Amino acid sequence: MRYYTVQAVERWLVDRAVLPIENSLGGSIHRNYDLLLRHKLHIVGEVKYAVRHCLLANHGVKLQDLKRVLSHPQALAQCEHTLTKLGVVREAVDDTAGAAQFVASNKLQDAGAVASALAAEIYDLNILAEHIQDDTDNVTRFLMLAREPIIPCIDRMFKTSIVFSLEEGPGVLFKALAVFAMREINLTKIESRLRSKKPFRIADKGVNGPLKYFDYLFYVDFEASMASQNAQNALRHLKEFATFLSVLGSYPMDISHTRRYLQAYQSSGTYC
Repeated sequence: MRYYTVQAVERWLVDRAVLPIENSLGGSIHRNYDLLLRHKLHIVGEVKYAVRHCLLANHGVKLQDLKRVLSHPQALAQCEHTLTKLGVVREAVDDTAGAAQFVASNKLQDAGAVASALAAEIYDLNILAEHIQDDTDNVTRFLMLAREPIIPCIDRMFKTSIVFSLEEGPGVLFKALAVFAMREINLTKIESRLRSKKPFRIADKGVNGPLKYFDYLFYVDFEASMASQNAQNALRHLKEFATFLSVLGSYPMDISHTRRYLQAYQSSGTYC
């Protein structure tokens, strides 16, 4: 579902896609990091959203009736303790909203879904239990993607996300990260993705472009706007020894209006 959400933006079917990228319990969502590079979209915002999972079922179904529970694998993992106590079989599906829709449309009497309270309202399901996530501080970070980048500025806090690759060798990664340290730019995230023996096509080469092999790709978030000379100098320095470098987006750290997109996102087919 995440793939089709991103693809819908590329095809001009929708203006924005909201993509979960990391969770305070489950960690990074690696497949979504790959989507950031495989599609020609730009990160234009982020939001950290507190997860509030509910256990849903059709009206008349009680907790003791449940034999299985459907949801996204991340949501099932985040409710491990509750589901273990219930002794139910867990069935992984593409997204939480889809799980709720499946339970409702098939009028299942022995199955429930882990999803949001909004999904219960949309699909007319009963909430058997609220806040069933294992950790009350469960937070997911989402990225907002668009076809065009926003114009970065320096009058508010910005974050920039990049991806790059390096030649193998001792101290090469240290050298890469030093370009930020020497300019006192704070790194908030670094994620490495092994690409060994797997071809990857660089987006700006086109569909018929040559394949280039990378051993590792490094995704880095840092607190600076691309409008600042400091950030530009850091990336100019990094380009001197990076074999590949791409800016995925430079965006405000405090976009509050993205929350309304998240509500639509939850109900249309994703986990959170």
